[in-house]
Amino acid sequence: MGKRNKNRQKNQQDRNGEPGGRSNAGWGAGYADIIKENKLFEQYYQKLKIVPEGEWEQFMEALREPLPATIRITGYKSHAKEILHCLKEKYFKELQDLEVDGQKIEAPQPLSWYPDELAWHTNMSRKILRKSPLLEKFHQFLVSETESGNISRQEAVNMIPPLLLKIAPHHKILDMCAAPGSKTAQLIEMLHSDMDIPFPEGLVIANDVDNKRCYLLVHQAKRLNSPCIVVVNHDASNIPRLQIDCDGKKDILFYDRILCDVPCSRDGTMRKNIDVWKKWTTSNSLHLHGLQMRIAVRGVEQLAVGGRMVYSTCSLNPIEDEAVIASLLEKSEGALELVDVASEVPGLKWMPGVTSWKLMTKTGQWYTNWSEVPQNRHTQIRPTMFPPTDPEKLKEMKLERCMRILPHHQNTGGFFVAVLVKKASMPWNRRHPKLRNKGAEGAEPAAEAEKTPAETADEAGEAAMEDKPNDLEVSQESTVKQDGVCGPPPSKKMKLFGFKEDPFVFLSEDDPVFPPIQKFYNLTPNFPKMNVLTRTHEGKKRNLYMVSKELRNVLLNNSERLKVINTGVKVWSRNNDGEQFGCAFRLAQEGIYTLYPYINARIITVSVEDIKVLLTQENPFLSKLEAQSHAQAKQLVMGSIVLRYEPDPKNQDAPQCPIELCGWRGKTSIRAFVPKNERFHYLRMLGVEVFREKRRDDRSEAMAEGEKGGGDPGSMSMETEVDGEQNVGPPKADAEELKETAESSTDLKTESSAETK
Repeated sequence: MGKRNKNRQKNQQDRNGEPGGRSNAGWGAGYADIIKENKLFEQYYQKLKIVPEGEWEQFMEALREPLPATIRITGYKSHAKEILHCLKEKYFKELQDLEVDGQKIEAPQPLSWYPDELAWHTNMSRKILRKSPLLEKFHQFLVSETESGNISRQEAVNMIPPLLLKIAPHHKILDMCAAPGSKTAQLIEMLHSDMDIPFPEGLVIANDVDNKRCYLLVHQAKRLNSPCIVVVNHDASNIPRLQIDCDGKKDILFYDRILCDVPCSRDGTMRKNIDVWKKWTTSNSLHLHGLQMRIAVRGVEQLAVGGRMVYSTCSLNPIEDEAVIASLLEKSEGALELVDVASEVPGLKWMPGVTSWKLMTKTGQWYTNWSEVPQNRHTQIRPTMFPPTDPEKLKEMKLERCMRILPHHQNTGGFFVAVLVKKASMPWNRRHPKLRNKGAEGAEPAAEAEKTPAETADEAGEAAMEDKPNDLEVSQESTVKQDGVCGPPPSKKMKLFGFKEDPFVFLSEDDPVFPPIQKFYNLTPNFPKMNVLTRTHEGKKRNLYMVSKELRNVLLNNSERLKVINTGVKVWSRNNDGEQFGCAFRLAQEGIYTLYPYINARIITVSVEDIKVLLTQENPFLSKLEAQSHAQAKQLVMGSIVLRYEPDPKNQDAPQCPIELCGWRGKTSIRAFVPKNERFHYLRMLGVEVFREKRRDDRSEAMAEGEKGGGDPGSMSMETEVDGEQNVGPPKADAEELKETAESSTDLKTESSAETK
């Protein structure tokens, strides 16, 4: 071991008197605490007076406290009310008057400003939640429901921007800096506010510049199983202008709503990102201001007239906040208006935007206006960082309409948000962008006004992308029309970084894959075959995905300029064994809510008790089903099925939302094809408490309880052999999925709840 490593190990042992600097002084203990002090931070913000007089100590105390845990129930799903009822009646009641390591756990409370009690917060830190044995069930519930997409653990202030966008199902939405995706998930939920519409007219384009973070984004979006979302990988400050086919003519895609949550210095997140205390300096904001301006300018350029853009940061620094908004308003020459949204989030405590501020360097030197900045600092400090000097112009901007959320007002993080409405085209885009030629893939705006350096660079980047030989564009477009292929651009530059994505190939209406599927599931005549895509050019299609009509339009018309990471919801998976029963594709649970409105066959109506049997036993015999379900199942040949539960308004103890599960009808048995966490979710809705035992010693105890309850070898608390059924069972092609499903039936403990709901 080297000398440096020896010294490091010695220093770690010296901290708190234990190896590694660890201490057993409670759940909150760990490595040596970072000192939560930064003199430059305090000096800067005290001088700017962003905190009301007399509240500075409260502000600093709040920043030093851990951030409370907050959760949001997925609002667009019909199960939201059932989850909320389960939380309030079971888990929250169990948390009342609970103490962990001397700390009293407060019962979770709803966020007063979030609609329909769908967002809650508690004083429990994430560390206590993960480690306390007393909170084990609650923690497992949160993890399981989060994986299923029914709950999102999201910081309270991060929920605000999507609310202020006021989204309707027909809106075209762009999320410019979307990763890791919690706000994107909200956008998707709002787009699907009407669950009776499987394909809303709107869409969400979620973008991020970091290829790896795009996959975090995909993970978040996939939980919601929406056919209206596409994840793309571009620099937000130069995101390409897209075109769509409108009544046979090419047109520019302008967005109805844009979320511009830009990269920032994150000093509003000190409560959860402790390293910000040590790293914070005024230079961070000076370096980010230019990027934030370029992203915001690009956003308003692509916003439709009458559309709404929300600009937000998790920073309290006016250089990243009001300075960007003021500069945008000034450049827009009246095309943009700052909206008063105070009435749109009743119950939220916020401070109005500031109208005057100064700049400070990391050495502590102050500048009040641009004229004071020496020549040698002109590359670091720009005129747009200062407030407008004209009092009349400043008054017209109404910067006080910006919203500042301070940590000590409602026990949250720090945040800034501003809402802009576009009243006319931007001055440098006064003429509506026109397509250059018949086969051109893009449009080039005609600039009439003088451009700033940022705008010039921005448009130069776009021009570089558009200045391609026309004949090349025509040939590429014709290829797209023939093959229905869209995906990452073929240029080598795009493939140098990140992962190489498979293509996205749309199927034609006369594709040979459709007739057996159409016949087996008796699909309605209006089933949108043109919206089905796969991820391979050649060979057998393994999975089939669906997107909305509008998203298909975007993907096909922008295949050469849009780097697509992921899109579509899986609706069918290949099952080679199914060919003997008439169809080589089985239904996928991810896409069942999208696909169900078009299916007229292979449907079995099940009861609450049937669902309990199907989700707690591996391969129950058909005779285990109730009489009506049993009779329906016997009339069907073997193969993929839909298990449908219809709520009974007369029985308020049962779930009051429809449930659709994918399943497989075997020769003498039946099973549900549902992922592990979704199994847990549906069982909880039915009043069955499910949780995993942590210790292997408890498995025998759980098994014993299963035997006492009269369970058979297929019950959830027993070891099961998935492939042991003598009848024709689930398809071999789904071995991996069955493995996951089997895990959900092993090492579990179930308790029947006294209440069904």
